[in-house]
Amino acid sequence: MDELKLDLILFNGKITTLDKQKPEVTAIGIRDGLVAALGADDEVKKLASDQTQVINLNKKRVIPGLNDSHLHLIRGGLSYNMELRWDGVPSLALALEMLKEQVLRTPPPQWVRVIGGWSEFQFAEKRMPTLQEINAIAPETPVFILHLYGSALLNAAALRAVQYNKDTPNPIGGSVERDKNGNPTGLLIAEPNAMILYSTLAKGPKLPLVDQINSTRHFMRELNRFGLTSCIDAGGGFQNYPDDYQVIEDLHKNGQQTIRIAYNLFTQKPGKELEDFQKWSKMVKPYSGDGMYRQNGAGEMLVFSAADFEDFLYPRPDMPSNMEGDLKKVVRFLVENRWPFRLHATYNETINRALGVFEEVNREIPFNDLCWFFDHAETVTDENLQRIKALNGGISIQHRMAYQGEYFIQRYGEQAAKRSPPIRKMLDLDIPIGAGTDATRVASYNPWVSLYWLVAGKTVGGTVLYGAENKLDRLEALRLYTLGSAKLSREEEMKGSLSIGKYADLAVLSHDYFNVPEESIKEITSLITILGGKAVYGADEFASLDQNTNLPVSPSWSPVIHYGGYFNPDKHANCACQTKKDCLDGILGNTHPKRPLNPWSYGCDCFAY
Repeated sequence: MDELKLDLILFNGKITTLDKQKPEVTAIGIRDGLVAALGADDEVKKLASDQTQVINLNKKRVIPGLNDSHLHLIRGGLSYNMELRWDGVPSLALALEMLKEQVLRTPPPQWVRVIGGWSEFQFAEKRMPTLQEINAIAPETPVFILHLYGSALLNAAALRAVQYNKDTPNPIGGSVERDKNGNPTGLLIAEPNAMILYSTLAKGPKLPLVDQINSTRHFMRELNRFGLTSCIDAGGGFQNYPDDYQVIEDLHKNGQQTIRIAYNLFTQKPGKELEDFQKWSKMVKPYSGDGMYRQNGAGEMLVFSAADFEDFLYPRPDMPSNMEGDLKKVVRFLVENRWPFRLHATYNETINRALGVFEEVNREIPFNDLCWFFDHAETVTDENLQRIKALNGGISIQHRMAYQGEYFIQRYGEQAAKRSPPIRKMLDLDIPIGAGTDATRVASYNPWVSLYWLVAGKTVGGTVLYGAENKLDRLEALRLYTLGSAKLSREEEMKGSLSIGKYADLAVLSHDYFNVPEESIKEITSLITILGGKAVYGADEFASLDQNTNLPVSPSWSPVIHYGGYFNPDKHANCACQTKKDCLDGILGNTHPKRPLNPWSYGCDCFAY
């Protein structure tokens, strides 16, 4: 060990490694992008050479880089710079002010888009915006506001842009709300799935390629801000392979990718799903690529007839009778060709029928050690967990209940909500579990909101979902967001913990995850995010480490310039408040001493914890 000379040393920290041999250390040494030394400060610092960069952590908490097991990064990156994010905004009044200002900035023919990541229960007012409010704010600029998987609000200008009128029939899988004269009101309802929402959104203008590249870089930077270093991209509707992967592949080739991505391929053609997978199997092989960008198999959509998009405002949809036949053809092909796969399944009824198909295929062609897992599984039963275990399957869970738990309780009751999903039972059965968000069109991409949900068992609106029997301790939750997710892409030998020889991916946290009050977990960000031994994000006293601070934002009207992504109170008005809480309380109560129309327009450095 004395002969080893390091590229980077972090010392004087509280480093949670998740390594069984050395679970907690004060210093870490990095060489050639890998963890090379762990131990006490003096033990690791003696390995420094004249060229070693040495960083004093000042007792900050360090964790392995977070890994979202279900994220739509590739698709979300293409439009991130176009989107006005309401993620984390504390009041509807503030959200509508943001909308009003963005309408004034947005040039024709562009739209203003609020695409998921929020719930009305996060707002102080506990209500949705109305179509009347949106139309008053934006009489001429198209506005599209996506609410979970359930609905979208379009102002009159957006209805004109997409040419929805009295004579427009309801599209398959959805409905257009109409007034007494038969004219569309602007409310689109997803029944039984979200295709009406996605197909309508797809009618809007796209960014040119150069802006899509910039947009994706900013989305990755935003994820780095929260300590994310890896994800499994679950594919998505209107995300065609290979066309819509050009941007991420260019960034990868040019060394500008700051999130490791394992990507699944998502079929796009109802009734022709098998043809998609047959074509792709000749183009790419599972696990091909490298540590930054690698193929991870099929899904989360395997066949459209098995897609049970959750919308707890409406009754559970029954999958059609052809589901099993469609699914068997695809799964049999995938297993024959040893393609890993994942399947979107919210409801136990869908899971039960899918398991019947999997078991039948397994009898013909054994799964053996093939990696496969369900996504979501909010209402899976104990019996079906046993069947998943028997087939060596896994589950990727997301904090969608944090955004619509109130709706679930309203429809199915508090008792059912206590085990939706039954995380503790999954752990007791030793089923592989990865944690994530399902961002960007339902829940927010902020991993700390997801970790808060796992630990506190509450929605973003504060509603209690789980008792102690289905909540996790903080270490358990962190394991699911690191080692757990790595297992679902068969990368646990290289990431998920800070262990000798693994990737040096880590986050230095703004607040100590293990000691802050429970409610403060969702406010945590990263002060340094390190990917492969190099800083990809830095803030506060570590801002000088950030190589991308001056990355411009394009286009010039982008909401990201003025608001960022997830709600950041540090962008509020320059004022005399002594604490962030004072400032936010003032904004919510309309008593803020310097509250302008746009609270972000001044920039603020007044907050002190």
